[in-house]
Amino acid sequence: MIISYFPKYVAILVLFVLRVGALDTFLASVFEHALILPNRTETPVLKEEALLLMNKNIDVLEKALKLAARGAHIIVTPEDGIYGWVFTRETIYPYLEDIPDPEANWIPCRDPRNH
Repeated sequence: MIISYFPKYVAILVLFVLRVGALDTFLASVFEHALILPNRTETPVLKEEALLLMNKNIDVLEKALKLAARGAHIIVTPEDGIYGWVFTRETIYPYLEDIPDPEANWIPCRDPRNH
């Protein structure tokens, strides 16, 4: 695994208050962390390996989100904060989720092996 250029386990939580109206405010938390990146490869990894990597990044996010949730009304996380950005069109597939056609009349949670 490759660690991104941020120092390991660096988490920057920035809390700030934005004025929405004359009396309305909300507290926002913005989070960035040292992303655990996959090794560069020309061939796709197994789905299980992709899930393992994503779960490691989710664990980091979960700790920070629990901390931020104590007072924040909205939490902003990195766009690629779960799987990273070191992919080609072919190598990204194990990290993606299939979305069924709405016409398929299929509920994945009830019947995950149907498609």
